[in-house]
Amino acid sequence: MKKIFIILSVLFIAGGAQAQNITDAYRYSSEELNGTARFQALSGAFGALGGDLSAITVNPASSAVFLNSFGTMTLSHRSTNKNVDYFGTGTTNENSDINFNQAGGVLVFDTRSDSPWRKFSLGLNYSQTNNFDDAFVATGTSQTSIDQYFLNYANGLPLDLLQTREDENISDLYSYLGENEGYGAQQAFLGYQGYVIDQAEDSPDNTEYNSFISPGSFNQEYRSVATGLNGKFSFNFGTQFRDFLYLGANLNTHFLNYDRTTRFRENNSNSGSATNQVIFNNNLSTTGDGFSFQLGAIAKVSDRFRVGASYHSPTWFNIVEEATQYLETNNEANERVVVDPNVLNLYPDYNLKTPGKITGSLAVLFGSKGLISFDYSYKDYSATEFRPTNDPEFEFQNELISEELQAASTFRLGGEYRINNWSLRGGYRFEQSPYANESTVGDLTGYSGGIGYDFGSMKLDLAYTNANYEENARLYETGLTNTANIDRDLSKVILSLSFGL
Repeated sequence: MKKIFIILSVLFIAGGAQAQNITDAYRYSSEELNGTARFQALSGAFGALGGDLSAITVNPASSAVFLNSFGTMTLSHRSTNKNVDYFGTGTTNENSDINFNQAGGVLVFDTRSDSPWRKFSLGLNYSQTNNFDDAFVATGTSQTSIDQYFLNYANGLPLDLLQTREDENISDLYSYLGENEGYGAQQAFLGYQGYVIDQAEDSPDNTEYNSFISPGSFNQEYRSVATGLNGKFSFNFGTQFRDFLYLGANLNTHFLNYDRTTRFRENNSNSGSATNQVIFNNNLSTTGDGFSFQLGAIAKVSDRFRVGASYHSPTWFNIVEEATQYLETNNEANERVVVDPNVLNLYPDYNLKTPGKITGSLAVLFGSKGLISFDYSYKDYSATEFRPTNDPEFEFQNELISEELQAASTFRLGGEYRINNWSLRGGYRFEQSPYANESTVGDLTGYSGGIGYDFGSMKLDLAYTNANYEENARLYETGLTNTANIDRDLSKVILSLSFGL
């Protein structure tokens, strides 16, 4: 094996189709329970209640339920505990952070006493839709090597594409492949130049490849660190018709940022292996913005019963991604090979349409003593769609999405009991898996509780939530498709301060 060490300057390219996949589609379509402490203490079951800033995110008619102008801001401490199993080897990973979860206000305006439209409201609310902060380590012994990842991309490509020419360096060819042949050709190039794979025939027209790594056992470690969030600003209008009907609408602007670094290390001592160690690093940075709207209504059936219904449109995202890669290999003779293109792949913008959602709600009020509320939501994840749909890669991914994702139901139940100025709260929620096999990501079960105190013009609320679900995360989408079983436990402590005018 030749020994080379390559250090190159940064180049910027406009790459072709890359690795947008079903995992990305689900990530940007999913939501986490967020909002005010009162909202989360009832597990978000607020669709027929209103009178809470975060209730606006479920049913925009909620703003019209307020009797007076009102504002709330919320902080939360989020912690995750992950038990990871990879081929029988277990690891435990924990991480936590404090973030600004919600802030908003609503202005309530009374109309003329003789008008059937009793009042109208204008609101603005910021809410965190999803928190992407996550880190885990999967380590174990596999019978499948990372060489399968590079072989899957290489087979079918002519050898001439993967070999540098005179006066051409690693960075030049990696950039050329990204601009003209796409993401897959870049992966094949890394594997070939890194002595993970080799040509079957020494001919420029060769399209078949074999591995420098012999079959056997492989000690593998996969590290993933992600940061970022998905948030939205809701511009709300609500109105009350007579004494029994509340109507509302939201215009939502969305933003997302997501950064992920993965580091894969594999070692083997298999007889006949020319390469015994592989280190493969990938860095991805994603930013995006989007738009959606919501419509909702709440009806007072009687003094005790309320019903609500709302529609959340699809969110139309425009997303930009950039990525870097690094490959290093070694053998028993310590002949190290580093393939570091030092190229920042700037991919073309693409669009993602996430699924819409409908929610039906019912609430029972016991005067000023308390309440019980129930929400049911329906969201068809199989309708998620990469665009433009005539792009061959997006067409393929959209077919996978329609086959592997499904419509999912969410049930939320919450209750509140008041003792003088104190409020005691609790809730339960169940979210069905968005995956048809229900093993890639499992069903989520969550519990919540909280207390609140009303000072008059100011309210202080504290809540705790806990949720658990399992997932089997693939290391890579092709070749090395081993999964790490991750048992996730997510808990939050939420504090909200509210002011009435």
